Amino acid sequence: MINDVVIVGAGPVGLFLAGELALAGVRPVVLDRLPERSGEQKANGLVGQVLRLLDHRGLHQPLSGVPGTPRPVPRFVFGAFPLDLDRLDRNPLHAAPVPQHRIEKVLEERLRDLGVTVRRGHEVTGLRQDPTGVTVDVRGPDGAGRSRARYLVGADGGRSTVRKLAGIGFPGVTSPDPVSRIAHVLPPEGIRLTDSGEVLLPGCPTPFRVYTHTRTDHGVFVIAPLSPEAVMVATMEWGGPPLDQRTPLTLDELRASIRRVTGADLPLAPAPTAGPFTPRRTIGHNTRLAERYRDGRVLLVGDAAHVHAATGGPGLNLGLQDAANLGWKLAAELHGWAPPGLLDSYHGERHPIGERVFMHSQAQTALMSPGPDTTAVRALFGELLEHPDNLGRIAALMAGSDVRYPVDCPHPLAGLFVPELTATTPDGPTRIAELARTGRPLLIDLTGGELGLAGPAAGWTDRVDLVTADCARPPAGALLLRPDGYVAWATEPGRADPDGLAGALRGWFGDARA
Repeated sequence: MINDVVIVGAGPVGLFLAGELALAGVRPVVLDRLPERSGEQKANGLVGQVLRLLDHRGLHQPLSGVPGTPRPVPRFVFGAFPLDLDRLDRNPLHAAPVPQHRIEKVLEERLRDLGVTVRRGHEVTGLRQDPTGVTVDVRGPDGAGRSRARYLVGADGGRSTVRKLAGIGFPGVTSPDPVSRIAHVLPPEGIRLTDSGEVLLPGCPTPFRVYTHTRTDHGVFVIAPLSPEAVMVATMEWGGPPLDQRTPLTLDELRASIRRVTGADLPLAPAPTAGPFTPRRTIGHNTRLAERYRDGRVLLVGDAAHVHAATGGPGLNLGLQDAANLGWKLAAELHGWAPPGLLDSYHGERHPIGERVFMHSQAQTALMSPGPDTTAVRALFGELLEHPDNLGRIAALMAGSDVRYPVDCPHPLAGLFVPELTATTPDGPTRIAELARTGRPLLIDLTGGELGLAGPAAGWTDRVDLVTADCARPPAGALLLRPDGYVAWATEPGRADPDGLAGALRGWFGDARA
């Protein structure tokens, strides 16, 4: 039996990609080397445009536990600079504190609803490509075997076996600093909250803002009250004492680090709440980007394609949008209607975004390092952030809302993620995000049918859904949306532009059916 797609890795990115393929009518096989979901505490939340993407799939509320649409956060952090985003007229930055184990649980439950199962305890040991597919060597609970697929996707993390077996280079920068330490502990005795919501540590006159990085003369400190029984504390240090990487982090080691960074001596005890709260140490940072995201019939997504510092939480924003970008293009290739070059555009569109995250994660690490030179740079950077335009640019960078894909359309929305809109269809008021739940391309006439798009779009109705709606203040007369939420074409109210529409439909979704 030949599978359409084998996905290696059942983390959030691999699971989400499998769901995208299933929505598009492709039945993927997901392999993971672990016998069960990992309990390791990795990502602590979702940050950026990805929350709007998840809202398009009906996943925002199940993941966040918050009803309604994703809401911008009033504050965030960049390189240990607090960002007061309430100062912006239009705040693009969304965030939700969702631990990775919950993300994986929700996404795997969604896969079960879509009829896709995860084969756990299956480790890939080899692969061979040929013109029609990929043969994968797999070691599983019943011994060694082989699996055959038309395409293979590596979603197996920064040490990706798939990437290594495919011979895809992974250049970048590795540094021994900083050393990061993190643990979830009981609320330490002696700390108190100020009227402004900051935390005062015993013996330390400087207040610390919660849920953010605070730079001191000796490193960085983070404190985040998670519940009455659990507080996350973390430090970052440059040039600290020698370490044996083979020994696990202890609370005594973390306590000593907090003392060096802040001057405060905090007694630490493990949090009693259930969950993966084991103290964790990370030595240095590794910033790497795959030379190519596609090698023939092998593709990479998520950390298999890029690794970087976790500061600002860009990882899942980057990786899940990789999956959304790849999923519909790979499905189009498998269904036979993809226009030439569509699958190659996955690398063309996503690799530059990986480079951009590469840049800002390194910049943030540099801005947090100790030393008078960094302090001088921070003084200047702080002045620049006083201007709302600069603050807005940093917020858009962290959100990923400044991503604009190259499209052949002059409309201001073309190439951007579709804005949040509510329109009235024959079935009543609805949001664009709710129309996107099917994962299919959408052509939305926001003029109530005045543009007459049914005729020009008739040859694509097998793969593009036409929706007619009324919008009180439409940002465009009509929008052609790719399944990943980005605008492929748009036109002004009163201008149907049938030739432009036909060109966009053909360019993104193949030739009209005969």
